[in-house]
Amino acid sequence: MKRRTFVTLAAAAAVVMGSPVAHAADPVKIGFLVKQPEEPWFQDEWKFAEMAAKDKGFTLVKIGAPSGEKVMSAIDNLSAQKVQGFIICTPDVKLGPGIVAKAKSHNLKMMTVDDRLVDGAGKPLESVPHMGISAYNIGKQVGDGIAAEIKKRGWNMKDVGAIDITFEQLPTAHDRTSGATDALVAAGFPKANVIAAPQAKTDTENAFNAANIALTKNPQFKHWVAYGLNDEAVLGAVRAAEGRGFKADNMIGIGIGGSESALNEFKKPQPTGFYGTVIISPKRHGEETSDLMYTWITQGKAPPPLTLTTGMLATRDNVAKVRDEMGLASK
Repeated sequence: MKRRTFVTLAAAAAVVMGSPVAHAADPVKIGFLVKQPEEPWFQDEWKFAEMAAKDKGFTLVKIGAPSGEKVMSAIDNLSAQKVQGFIICTPDVKLGPGIVAKAKSHNLKMMTVDDRLVDGAGKPLESVPHMGISAYNIGKQVGDGIAAEIKKRGWNMKDVGAIDITFEQLPTAHDRTSGATDALVAAGFPKANVIAAPQAKTDTENAFNAANIALTKNPQFKHWVAYGLNDEAVLGAVRAAEGRGFKADNMIGIGIGGSESALNEFKKPQPTGFYGTVIISPKRHGEETSDLMYTWITQGKAPPPLTLTTGMLATRDNVAKVRDEMGLASK
């Protein structure tokens, strides 16, 4: 069986509008670049992109690009492999103009996924087709879910601290956590009880360290809740809280993503402080983006300028049902 390769690249629409449509004799190759290939979310995107490759009969080139330098070299690599277009989630959205220029120099079509490129003024590069989530609204789903569970447990909100695992460098992260905070405050949660806990990198270890500081500085709270950019951020906060004696009865963490790490948490024999996750399907982000790029390459039909996906709150009790409703195979 012919081996397929996979890559992740992000690019701009305007950059490649003039690219020729692939002829029937040309083997279609699509790149898929991701910033953190070790993260379950991106592994799932690649898996679903591979499904599209098998279905459509194109070769997928999969590349991890955790730095700006590696993004640029990856685009050169794609061109050398005669790839016609790529999808990318960049490690730094401010690299937008440079990525667009690099793709244009190789006459490559490109589309972004998850994190939208910005220009020098911090404005979205609207010329580049993008599929992402409605970050603020999904954040609100998190905040609403936490508020509902606080009320269900009968906690006095003045006794509850909220660990807001922030990563302000990334607009998507800012929008998600802002949405969660706004929803909590709208439900009557004291704004003064929201503790910002900046993480240096978007992984569980850095979230753990950030949450530890918040917990150390705020011993006055009887209960804690936590939210952040993704499941990994919240899992870091949950582990930190466990180290201080705050277990499932006194901790409500709701993540975003529905990643493998979240599913594994739900499979543990006893519940933990990781109460839920707003599942955002990597299926669309991996498979549909690849399908859109394939159509663009073979038919000259560009993807929609902006596609925003939505999520559903899943808990230990209903995760199988929610995943089924979102078209995700059970794991």
